[in-house]
Amino acid sequence: MKLSGDIVQNSSRIIPDGAVVVEDTEIIAVGDREDICEQYPDHPEQHYDIIMPGMVGGHIHSVQSLGRGISDDTELIDWLYDYILPMEATLTANEMEIAAKLGYLELIETGTTTAIDHLSVAHAEQAFEAAGEMGIRGVLGKVLMDQRSPGGLLEETQDALAETEQLIQKYHRSHDDRIRYAVTPRFAVSCTEECLRRTRELADAYDGVRIHTHASENQNEIKTVEADTGYRNIHWLDEVGLTGEDVVLAHCIWTNESERELLAETGTHVTHCPSSNMKLASGIAPVVDYLDKGINIALGNDGPPCNNTLDPFTEMKQASVLQKVDNLDPTVAAMEDIFEMATINGAKAAGFDRLGELKPGWRADIIGLSTDTTRGTPLYDVLSYLVFAARGNDVEFTMVNGNILMENGTVTIADADSIRQSATDVAESLDISDARADAQDQKP
Repeated sequence: MKLSGDIVQNSSRIIPDGAVVVEDTEIIAVGDREDICEQYPDHPEQHYDIIMPGMVGGHIHSVQSLGRGISDDTELIDWLYDYILPMEATLTANEMEIAAKLGYLELIETGTTTAIDHLSVAHAEQAFEAAGEMGIRGVLGKVLMDQRSPGGLLEETQDALAETEQLIQKYHRSHDDRIRYAVTPRFAVSCTEECLRRTRELADAYDGVRIHTHASENQNEIKTVEADTGYRNIHWLDEVGLTGEDVVLAHCIWTNESERELLAETGTHVTHCPSSNMKLASGIAPVVDYLDKGINIALGNDGPPCNNTLDPFTEMKQASVLQKVDNLDPTVAAMEDIFEMATINGAKAAGFDRLGELKPGWRADIIGLSTDTTRGTPLYDVLSYLVFAARGNDVEFTMVNGNILMENGTVTIADADSIRQSATDVAESLDISDARADAQDQKP
């Protein structure tokens, strides 16, 4: 098929009135629409105002979608132990599948085609099945928690790692290599040294498996890790093997100079989640310094309970304006850098090659947007519109791996109304009171 419109190949190349041709799972041609139509006259054409690479959610929690709105105006540790962990501990296998589908539905509707997804301890298999069914590209992982965790989430280290290996063997590179695995300790506070060290061993045992965890999001978290280990958080993760080019660390707000140098030297990826960091008052990540040091920075929404949306366009604007005000410099976090964080940088963090730009031979993960809104009028600069004005509901077309998941604003891969109704029914019946009492006893 042909997709026509203003083609955003990457942050530095935009083709007005261009076209992209897709065959099977790949892009085979990109160029001027008139030329493309002459070369490929038999390919059916669809037009959208803007055609761009699918966005990459560098850190999300799909299965927290059922907790949207239950924990507003709350500090991180209270948010986690009073609301989120109890909710995760309460969900049944069926409810976890519904939660994951709700999260993936929102990704499809708002233009995220690839997600690095931090699941939960139990019922991770349901999310893998949902991701396969919903058609997204994802790097998913069962959460590991073997200390300071409530009942329903606390596991024996050996049991947790054994289940992780079973999931790797079943799902890593499944669905035409669309679904991959990341070993996923929750964070150093809830994981023993043995768990963290064996995370590295397990990732090394399988080609292409990544490591995904939280790091240095909150000052209390850092104090706890230092009290436990004698190390600053990033140095502790390095000590146990959780840095490197296959590691994605979410947040990294409270890092010192030596930790930042370590991240740069090891090629560790960092995912910036500005909306979550602001809402939980966790702090402002030193993104400008990270970029200056050559650290690969992706963008993520985090989870719906601390955002409260998975809209990737929101994160682009927030990421840029937050750095400008923090540095008192309107020239930093330029829109080109931000767009790359949301696309090609996220693809690098996820470990997928040929992803994040629109080029012949690259994977056909593409979205199409409408600019037929007041926010889109006038349209002086396409990239400016995408970073500072667009919203997820401007997305009308979503394609992953050459498969159409949403067309003309209608999700085609799943029954969206049914997913939303099922999620509403589960949310109305959810009771986390018993799990909350247990979780509060484990609060650091």
